[in-house]
Amino acid sequence: MSSVKSTARGTVKEKPGFNPSEDAVALRKAIEGIGTNEKIIIDILTQRTNAQCQLICKAYEDATGKTLRGDLEGDTHGDFKDILVALITPPVQFDCQEFKRAIKSFPTNKNILIEMFASRSNNQIKAMSDAYLAETKRSLIDDLKSEVSGDFEKTLVLLAEGKRDESTNVDATKAKQDAKILYEAGEKKWGTDESKFIDILCNRSVPQLRQTLDEYKTLSGKTLQESIESEMSGKLEDILVAIVKCVKSVPAYLAERLYKSMKGAGTTESSLTRIIVSRSEIDLQDIKAEYKKLFGCSLQSALESETSGDFRKTLLKICGEDV
Repeated sequence: MSSVKSTARGTVKEKPGFNPSEDAVALRKAIEGIGTNEKIIIDILTQRTNAQCQLICKAYEDATGKTLRGDLEGDTHGDFKDILVALITPPVQFDCQEFKRAIKSFPTNKNILIEMFASRSNNQIKAMSDAYLAETKRSLIDDLKSEVSGDFEKTLVLLAEGKRDESTNVDATKAKQDAKILYEAGEKKWGTDESKFIDILCNRSVPQLRQTLDEYKTLSGKTLQESIESEMSGKLEDILVAIVKCVKSVPAYLAERLYKSMKGAGTTESSLTRIIVSRSEIDLQDIKAEYKKLFGCSLQSALESETSGDFRKTLLKICGEDV
């Protein structure tokens, strides 16, 4: 079972002196008592890494003969239930579940697909594909192809193959060439050659693309994002812009996704859960910092005003201290 490696930029760290059996007993009491003790459940599950949560799940089942997931699902509801279950689901299974939700919704939730495939590393994407195959006996790429079409499909499938170059070397000459190819395929041409954009943005390494973005700006006087926005439309524009944003900074891109999940007429709780839980051990500190920089208020204060109840308490606890 692969798990996300905790990094220093996460908000959730391993709990020192961790004892899964003690946690399992405390959770059992919190769930079994008259009226659920939500505070204990939140305190335990938000302050343990996912790997520690897996050990709690095992200890819980050994002690009670029941699954913690089943008991949480039976005892809590709505967004609160969803976020607790997300916290105890191995990251790769959680990605897999979100992918299934995106392709099962009608119409297909293309925004989730864009976010997931633009922001995940090759390893995360491959792990998700393997988990999907193991669970459904179907290929993730085949199922993706049956849901989307055209250039948008081509782009998603390239990302879903998880074959982006991962070398850290930057070839300055190639960056200049790529910038020129992109300029000639877009700004300089009557009609746009989308395939050139798709090929370069889906295959080159992130450091290489950063250099290409600089070269492009020098060459055309516009940013590549501005060119894509003026040359393209619809979901192809959305996904290429998302890739460019993730090349510049995945945390800034996800901060913007969180902002959009809360702005406007209703809050998209499932997006808040997906991003905050899946990044809690990776780079949620950086996402918080970018959020403040981009939107002038802390992520916590936005969550405070846009969510409520135990769901809000859980989100805030995962986010940790205000930055």
